[in-house]
Amino acid sequence: MNYKCILFSFLLVIGGKAYSQDSEFLMLYESEGIKVQGYLQFGVNAVAETNLFWNLADVPELDYDSDTQWLESYAKPGLGFTVPVGKSKFYGRVSAVWSGTLGTDAFDEGDTGRFTLEESHIGYLFAINEHSSLDLSLGGRELKLGTGMLIANGGVSGFERGALKFGPRKAWEMSAIGHYNNKNFNARAFYLDPNELPSNDTKNEIVGFDANWTANPNKFFGFSYLNVIRSEAPYPQAAPGGDGPPEIIAGGREDLNALSFYGKTYPFKGKLKDFFTALDFAYQWNQRLDLNAWGGRAQLGYDFKKLKWTPTLMATYQIFSGDDPNTPGLERFDPLYYEGSPSAWSTGSKSSMVFINSNLRSFMLSLRVMPSQKDILTLRYANIAAQQLRSPIQFGQAARVEFSDGIPTVVSGVTEANLANDIFLEYNRVVSRNLFVNAGFAFSFAGDGINNIVGDTSVWSGAFVNVVFNY
Repeated sequence: MNYKCILFSFLLVIGGKAYSQDSEFLMLYESEGIKVQGYLQFGVNAVAETNLFWNLADVPELDYDSDTQWLESYAKPGLGFTVPVGKSKFYGRVSAVWSGTLGTDAFDEGDTGRFTLEESHIGYLFAINEHSSLDLSLGGRELKLGTGMLIANGGVSGFERGALKFGPRKAWEMSAIGHYNNKNFNARAFYLDPNELPSNDTKNEIVGFDANWTANPNKFFGFSYLNVIRSEAPYPQAAPGGDGPPEIIAGGREDLNALSFYGKTYPFKGKLKDFFTALDFAYQWNQRLDLNAWGGRAQLGYDFKKLKWTPTLMATYQIFSGDDPNTPGLERFDPLYYEGSPSAWSTGSKSSMVFINSNLRSFMLSLRVMPSQKDILTLRYANIAAQQLRSPIQFGQAARVEFSDGIPTVVSGVTEANLANDIFLEYNRVVSRNLFVNAGFAFSFAGDGINNIVGDTSVWSGAFVNVVFNY
């Protein structure tokens, strides 16, 4: 690893702090309500991994090193404008992302990077009256529905684009969004085309709508419906009885329908006023494939506001259906474009690099404390298991191996449900309103479902530290 490059990147980011105190630093033009505003975000992340994927890939035939370190960085400059038209306004924004990786990352990609367009949209916000508005926009922009269970990350990073862990791309490559707002009520209709990797563009296009009532970030409920009108993304289907490799259904995602519900609230008053609960549920169907799938999450938590460091304790159970090998239909849940951070929808920490949110169930505990208003420590534990045995998991990763006449044959799925136990400690520091430091380390212990593949495995561990400047 090039430590001079790390030092330079840290100095570059920390040097940005001098500008964070000047609120007019990126205001390029302002006159009679017309504004032209610059934006800038960049960061650097140093990562080290040991016994990647529990050493499953550390075999001579693959020439794969399970111990690696790499440096990733990105920069996201942008430019936006607003032009008032009475009480309404015309607006637009354009931004780009440069991202790169120095060294070899977890997926054996290294010394690579790309420059891509990020946001590129224009819009018009109609002020209907004092309390309601209609916002129409067209082009590349970010859109997240609900808690991010199905629609959140519209852009793909990593692989040839670099910055695997950072994942700086969030915007959809193309969108058409109509957003109606009336006080606490929001309704959206949308068309979305994700920004996929050129090396793996499955040409997805999605339409749908979302409606929600939001009193504040901790009290909301809503529902979404979406339909995949075009896709070449394949689906795996379990072999009959789970014996043999899965069948790959070309273009399986096309015509998928999904209906989801989400909500969070503090339901009690008095002594239990700091107790909260959240619930998400999604049902998916596709008549073309005889597909019926489901997934969801339940959370219970408590904010101990009277204790030192104001701890928050939360328990989470989430589950996503897998394909039943004993039925002719398909029950595999499609996670689509979920928000994959540990605080959102990733299943575990290390394990989230192996398993997507399909054919999984997990129980997670998290404890967050705040030693100060600028420092946050979060400890997370996750137990991850297969929801359906002998059924595809992440397109055959964590597959079992059977031998016939001494020849290994890969058969999708596992015969024991327990996949992994993850422990993750994370530290966040808000240096200023524009400068953030994040560090953490994690361990993952393979379960019987993994150990039964090749025998004993090694403890997978890793650590990172990053700095991000956002203006």
